[in-house]
Amino acid sequence: MATPLKLHIDRSSPVPLYHQVVQGIEAAIHGGTLPAGTRLDNEIDLAAQLNLSRPTMRKAMDELVRSGLLVRKRGVGTQVVSSQVRRHLELSSLFDDLTRTGSKPQTEVLSFSHVDADEPTREALQLGTGARVYHFTRLRSVDGKPLALMENSVRDDITDMDESGLAKRGLYEILRTAGVNFRLANQRIGAVTANEYQAKLLGTEVGAALVTMERTAVDDTGRAVETGRHVYRADSYSFEMTLVQR
Repeated sequence: MATPLKLHIDRSSPVPLYHQVVQGIEAAIHGGTLPAGTRLDNEIDLAAQLNLSRPTMRKAMDELVRSGLLVRKRGVGTQVVSSQVRRHLELSSLFDDLTRTGSKPQTEVLSFSHVDADEPTREALQLGTGARVYHFTRLRSVDGKPLALMENSVRDDITDMDESGLAKRGLYEILRTAGVNFRLANQRIGAVTANEYQAKLLGTEVGAALVTMERTAVDDTGRAVETGRHVYRADSYSFEMTLVQR
């Protein structure tokens, strides 16, 4: 049975009507009122419920489908896909961001080693020949649903690290406790399609869209502390940023 929408539409607002619908449905999804799997009425019925034109309703639904929050399925109708994790572009960790929003992240350490840094890692962390790093891969989930596959290397002259600590705490929390004051990071965001290994771990299909992030973080002494390459399910994760004209 489809779930009716209960949204407040302010016709005196300068915000376009279709965007008010988008904002209302987004808020309902993120707030748990419309959980994943919820089926919505067709656009004609939704437009009638909200006293809107069909083109306005279709424009709103199209935007929500493009953003990955809704999906149209033949014979089923329109369904809620998931509540996306929206992460602002700032110097914080995924664990920090999830905890701050009230989520309870779970971490599985897939691999952990204390090894000689390879050339790309030495270059990223500005280390000399023979330097050693902690290298590890983790799977981060929220409410039992896989969200991110994270590979990181951390210089080993900051603190001792082990699998147990990484399974219980966020990486940046561990490093801050060891006295690291993060100052800045060089970060690159991109996209790939999931290969067989990534798809299996992230619970998605081969060829599904993934968001990528590469980052090297620097502390307040100018020391490169950690470098990482992460991939996220695109249907559950997005970055947000504010652009300022200079």
